Amino acid sequence: MYQFNFQPVFENLDMLLYGAWLTIRLSLTAMVFGLIVSVLGAVAKTSGIRPLRWLVDIYVEVIRNTPFLVQIFFIFFGLPAAGINMSPNTAALVALVINVGAYGTEIIRAGIESIPQGQIEAGKALGLSPVQIFRHIVMKPALRNIYPSLTSQFIYLMLTSSVVSVISANDLASAGADLNARTFASFEIYLVLTVMYFLLALGFSTLFGAIRRVFFTYPASR
Repeated sequence: MYQFNFQPVFENLDMLLYGAWLTIRLSLTAMVFGLIVSVLGAVAKTSGIRPLRWLVDIYVEVIRNTPFLVQIFFIFFGLPAAGINMSPNTAALVALVINVGAYGTEIIRAGIESIPQGQIEAGKALGLSPVQIFRHIVMKPALRNIYPSLTSQFIYLMLTSSVVSVISANDLASAGADLNARTFASFEIYLVLTVMYFLLALGFSTLFGAIRRVFFTYPASR
């Protein structure tokens, strides 16, 4: 009968906790930059400028129809052939931002297009500038509408970040792999990693829920 041995996990718990912190930091950074890319992509796609829309369409379709593992391999192993070299951690961040930016673009685009044209016309009639119309009449209710989808995508991003360990980037999964290589306590280590990723997802979900209650309580449309 299998004898459980969590001693290697307890002796190296600080290593796993540091890996969890790296995962949180990497995920939060990718979420912030990914959100910026998503907003810019959605604006370009709804701007009516065809070349911009085509470029964003190509970007979104390429990213959404290729595996994330291939994308990160291309960035880390392929780009050096073109003279673009990155450290594993930088390549991991760039890959995550590009990936979440493509999915976020479509989510935010759907939010923007959900705003009734009549509200925009009303803003013009009131003499609001295009920036004011976009900020107060389009983006504000759009963000409220898409907030649940966007946060689900961000939590998925955090879970997907475990893939970055394949290029030796530092995160929770790579810390677990290093510990497993030293102790061979695979069952116990990956059981603890499963619990830690679950708690991280739960923590992010709670955080996003709190942000929603504080900042997104206004009506979706006026």
